[in-house]
Amino acid sequence: MSSLLSNYMQMEQQLKQIQSELDKLQNDDRLKAELEFKEKLEALMREFDKSAADVIALLNPKPAAQASAASPASGGTRRKRKLKIYKNPHTGEVVETRGGNQKTLKAWKDEHGSDAVESWLVRVEE
Repeated sequence: MSSLLSNYMQMEQQLKQIQSELDKLQNDDRLKAELEFKEKLEALMREFDKSAADVIALLNPKPAAQASAASPASGGTRRKRKLKIYKNPHTGEVVETRGGNQKTLKAWKDEHGSDAVESWLVRVEE
C-alpha cells in the first residue's frame, strides 16, 4: 500500500513539473505565433478541401518526382559487371570473376598483395 502512495506522490510531483513547463510554453510568443499559423493553415485547408499531403506535394514536388525516377532502377535493371580473368604466374591457376570478392582472388591478394594480383589480369570481357 505504501508503494501505491509513493507512486501517487511521485506522479503528482511530475504533474506539477509538467504543468509548470506547460505554463512557460503557453506564454512563449514563438509558440503563440506557430499555433496561430497552424490554425490559419488548417482553416485554409478546410476552405479548399485539401489534406496535409496535398499541401506538402504542392510546396515540395521534388521528392515525388525523385521517387518515381528511382523506381525503374530498383527493378533489377543494373548492368552486368565485366568479367575479369586473372592468371597466377606461380601456379598457372586461372580465376574468372565479375566482382572483387572471389575467394581464390582474395587469398592471392592476401598472399601476394593487391597490386601484384591486379598485374596478373589477363583480359576483361563484357
